[in-house]
Amino acid sequence: MSNEEPSPVIRKASFAQTAKAVFWSFFGVRKQSDYEKDAAQLNPVHVIIAALIGALLFVLVLILIAKSVVK
Repeated sequence: MSNEEPSPVIRKASFAQTAKAVFWSFFGVRKQSDYEKDAAQLNPVHVIIAALIGALLFVLVLILIAKSVVK
């Protein structure tokens, strides 16, 4: 038996690429091939951070729209 640890997966995508993937996911338009490529390259921590930023921006835009309509 070998006690070798599996090597960690190196994620090569930048934060900008992650933000782009999260934006398209929010929009709901993703190709299967793009999804598979993203799953192999994106850093999960970057995905969580980008999703939180995207959700915050979405809520802020909705608030600004609501305030401008109510005035």
